[in-house]
Amino acid sequence: VQLVESGGGSVQAGGSLRLACVVSGYTNSMAWFRQAPGKEREGVAAIHSTSTSTYADSVKGRFTISKDNAKNTLYLQMSSLKAEDTAMYYCAAARTYVGSDALRDQYRHWGQGTQVTVS
Repeated sequence: VQLVESGGGSVQAGGSLRLACVVSGYTNSMAWFRQAPGKEREGVAAIHSTSTSTYADSVKGRFTISKDNAKNTLYLQMSSLKAEDTAMYYCAAARTYVGSDALRDQYRHWGQGTQVTVS
């Protein structure tokens, strides 16, 4: 499985960005994680092959995870961005269902990351 993210950038607080992750290979559970300088990597949102999704409390109502199976692409639509959303964002995938604790760092396959800066 190979994952390639894009869509990061700099945006003002209150703005929006959409991240994309092109996936090659079969996956079941997929997720977006982020890591800010000096902080641990944290799960932001996850989605499974059934299209059920999970969100961290800090992004509920602001971020939306989705996937386009025809384009083999995972998305993260981010709105009402805050300075505390600044981080490197990573796409992650697993070939099997990871279970209900989908925001835990248990994924085997990772992208290279894309930087999001909110000022």
